[in-house]
Amino acid sequence: MFAVIKTGGKQYLVSPGDKIKIEKFEVEPGKEITFDQVLLLIKSKKTEIGAPFIKGLKIKAKVLKQDKAKKITIFKYKPKKRYQKKIGHRQPYTEVEILKF
Repeated sequence: MFAVIKTGGKQYLVSPGDKIKIEKFEVEPGKEITFDQVLLLIKSKKTEIGAPFIKGLKIKAKVLKQDKAKKITIFKYKPKKRYQKKIGHRQPYTEVEILKF
């Protein structure tokens, strides 16, 4: 059983028991959230496609933790102009575990 959900402007392929990292969601760890924007559902031989979402289908997930990703470095440089700028960024994310459809 698989489903494609949309959250945070991105799409994720999920199945029960999966742990995924999504864009930051303001929910405390241990609480449950539901995703109602389901684009596709595949059950054994049956495929259901939403237009744009499947009505009445909700996917439950449990929030595991709130954290930040590894640091990335952005370096801007312009030759012959004495311009250089170094910036770091850590993107916040929420890790969730898919419980049931």
